[in-house]
Amino acid sequence: MATKKKAAGLKIKLVKSVIGCKKDQIATVEALGLHKVGDIVVQPDNDQTKGKINKVCHLVEVIAD
Repeated sequence: MATKKKAAGLKIKLVKSVIGCKKDQIATVEALGLHKVGDIVVQPDNDQTKGKINKVCHLVEVIAD
């Protein structure tokens, strides 16, 4: 019997509001799937996601599992 392997992902939490941020930063936060402060999403662990996190690192935090 094959066992299912859990997909590797990054848990990302929005910790600061996007009010007053540049439009490209707001768009990046929305592209990550975050809407309100305190929202947590799981995104795939790849270079694109890490680049988005790097762009808005002052607004989000990555939660270790």
